[in-house]
Amino acid sequence: MRHASAPGFGDPEGFTLGDCNTQRNLSASGREEARKLGETIRSQGITPTAIYSSQWCRCLHTAEELNLGTVNALPALNSFFQGRGNSAEQTSALKKHLATLKPTDKVLYVTHQVNTTALTGIYPDSGEVVLFKFNPDGQVTVIGRVQTQ
Repeated sequence: MRHASAPGFGDPEGFTLGDCNTQRNLSASGREEARKLGETIRSQGITPTAIYSSQWCRCLHTAEELNLGTVNALPALNSFFQGRGNSAEQTSALKKHLATLKPTDKVLYVTHQVNTTALTGIYPDSGEVVLFKFNPDGQVTVIGRVQTQ
């Protein structure tokens, strides 16, 4: 899932991981989008096996507003937009993580557009969920998309 709506583009100068005052954060409508999506997921009887998020505040807050369970930070989900990380290394680390899951696991990942695109080839809107399965050969198969806007 790409984080819910956060006004602006990228992160401001002086960005510091762990300091939300230095980051681009969710708007009030973004928080509401996440809450509504969480309600929809619960109403469908879906319970994630685990929830992982980028360490960026807008992703952590999206995951928290979903109110679906404990949120675990996963650095492989951190943004690499504007040179803040390494696309190949982080995507490889995420694939290694995915390879540890059982086929029956239903895991929710909250991340950024660039990460989702690198993994799936999909350019998601803010708050969009990209449903995929991870294949034994290390490839990803997209099986659906859920738009929240």
